[in-house]
Amino acid sequence: MIGPPGCGKSTFAARHPDSWRVCLDAFRKAATDSEADQSATPIAAEIQNLLLDARLARGLTTVVDSTNIYPHVRAGLLARARYWQRPAAAVLFDVPLPIVEAQNAARDRVVPVHILREHHRLLPTADQLHSEGFGVVHLASELTPVAETLR
Repeated sequence: MIGPPGCGKSTFAARHPDSWRVCLDAFRKAATDSEADQSATPIAAEIQNLLLDARLARGLTTVVDSTNIYPHVRAGLLARARYWQRPAAAVLFDVPLPIVEAQNAARDRVVPVHILREHHRLLPTADQLHSEGFGVVHLASELTPVAETLR
């Protein structure tokens, strides 16, 4: 999944079995008692990668629940998929900024607006994701359960 905070990634992930979800926020919380503690991101990423490798090694479907906004982060995910010879699909949360801002404002953990806007600005295009190596790119706006929440 690729998208800024507040765009619906975790809501989307929650529609899948819990065992499929590898969530960076949950690992930050496990390490520090706070999902928002960005100082825990390096250790949370290590935990995410260990679980991702364990699941990919077994050929298990996995949903990576984090922003994945930065190309180097996506490159790492793609490298793991290649290593384990597994396909990689992207769900691009092409949610308009006003909707993302409204959804963010209604969350328990509100992300500062300047960070939200920067992440939204960094969203890749579907073509960019294909060129990076994702075999399939889905637009969240075209996925029925997600599209219904975006109206």
